[in-house]
Amino acid sequence: MRALTGVSLLGWLFAWQGLVGIQDSTLVQEGVTYRVDVRLVQVDAQVFNKKTHQVAGSLRQDDLHVYEDGVQQQISTFSQDELPLSVVLLVDLTDSVRPVLQALSQGAHQALQHLKPQDEVAVMVYSASTYLLQGFTTDRSRAAAAIEKAAHLGSPEAAFFNEAVFQAVTYLSAAKNPDSRRVILWFTDNVPNTPSAEVKARAGRSLSGKELHTEKQALEQLFRTGTVVCTLLKRSVISDQEEMRIRAEMAVDRRLNPPGDVHNYARVTGGLVVESSDKTVPAKLAELVDDLRLRYTLGYRPSVAKPQGTFCTIKVELAPEVKKLQKDLVVKARQGYYR
Repeated sequence: MRALTGVSLLGWLFAWQGLVGIQDSTLVQEGVTYRVDVRLVQVDAQVFNKKTHQVAGSLRQDDLHVYEDGVQQQISTFSQDELPLSVVLLVDLTDSVRPVLQALSQGAHQALQHLKPQDEVAVMVYSASTYLLQGFTTDRSRAAAAIEKAAHLGSPEAAFFNEAVFQAVTYLSAAKNPDSRRVILWFTDNVPNTPSAEVKARAGRSLSGKELHTEKQALEQLFRTGTVVCTLLKRSVISDQEEMRIRAEMAVDRRLNPPGDVHNYARVTGGLVVESSDKTVPAKLAELVDDLRLRYTLGYRPSVAKPQGTFCTIKVELAPEVKKLQKDLVVKARQGYYR
């Protein structure tokens, strides 16, 4: 969900002159001041059956309700698979993930064909720090070539999840289409290293002394940009061994320095975590792309004015009559945004 600045009342009245207003604009006339808040908030919602995991793709606007800070809002725009996607494919390069990167690269080109022609993709790899292999492109061959390149890369450094997410979100802010739905499609085994000073000094040389971004900072960026995080999760034997070692050695440090978790990132942004095996990686990637396209986009104008910078919670629910008839349906949507 992104807060989009619309056209102010003054701008609307003089649209033929090319005047465009700003959010919460002020209009003064004959000594009377009017404040006009024309902000449009957009939020993506995924609706699926919790038993079959099938996406519910035929809902209508009245079938969903959206609440901001507990107050029901009037949905003014409603669409499905109309707005283009801007996707950063974020690839973990640490040793525990490398054994299965080849499977990802082999099916990448076919999976990317499930995108629409106007959808753009960028490929970013990371360990301690991030590196952009391919900037936003609608050329599927270029994106697939970047994924193939990633499959042959590796890094001896630690995996700092929060830094990777922060950098991916920051890059998404440069998406060519400002109205696109923004997504991080993450390929990892969910075994982050603890972002402590000791680990950073020992296994984060590429950071060149830069401060790591925290989980809190990464989450704030996600809420500010309306980015959804979806993960293609693939674990290996090395993943299990590494996780046991890290948790045993750094239990205290992990409490002081939360390393980040794909399930939490997905939960707060309304994304999905899909597990795969070596053989199913290409098919699961295509499935994730299809699910992204079948998300609903709801737009509303907040009914209560609040100061700029205020964090507002969001909840999307099925209408009571839909809940009653289809009890197995579940809604996933981001949990809030900043005004």
